[in-house]
Amino acid sequence: MPRANDTAHKVFYKGKSEDFIVFVDDLDILQKWKTDRSIALADVLNGWKILVSHSHGAQGILDTASKAALQNEFGTSNEDEVMAKILEGGEYQSNTNREREGSKNDSKGTNIGR
Repeated sequence: MPRANDTAHKVFYKGKSEDFIVFVDDLDILQKWKTDRSIALADVLNGWKILVSHSHGAQGILDTASKAALQNEFGTSNEDEVMAKILEGGEYQSNTNREREGSKNDSKGTNIGR
């Protein structure tokens, strides 16, 4: 069965020392949130994590952002405030990962004894 072919919606924020990423559900809800702050952040975000790519852009390896990284970049480690700043000042990006096949069972067939 093919895997990893879902569309990923994210907001990329280029910081002074780090690049930050948060995942969102879709562009429509993000645009509605920007004009109507009564919409909860939980309805906009797809997961409650702020990720950092260690200055490797939007495609780098992602790690959870530390409180120190948030404090250095945004002047606060409050995740609610930081997420709002990233959503306001970041760049929306959407991409579909290519389909890939994984091995089914390497212990069977011609793979035995290799």
